[in-house]
Amino acid sequence: MTLRPDVLLAIIGMALATYLCRAGGYALFRALRPPRYMEVVLQHLPGPIFMAYAMPVLAVHGWKGWVATVEVVTVQYFARRLAAAILVGVGALAGLSPLEAWYLAR
Repeated sequence: MTLRPDVLLAIIGMALATYLCRAGGYALFRALRPPRYMEVVLQHLPGPIFMAYAMPVLAVHGWKGWVATVEVVTVQYFARRLAAAILVGVGALAGLSPLEAWYLAR
């Protein structure tokens, strides 16, 4: 398997852009102290990010989405681990899809 130079350049460019965005935020907040209201807003940011993952499931997957979302919210509430909650939601959808197919086929 060979890697074309243009693909390698694209991968390196995306990695560099990602690093600069993340490092730029740290550098900015190290140099400038944000106002108190901005600190409060940034502390509440994980909740909206979490809901951005959960809400499209409700819109697309119907009852399976509701079940998976309840599981995701429960795991997030108790474990407070976004990655674990997302994995549980994906697992729930993967497990409920064959169940739905079986129910519709009978």
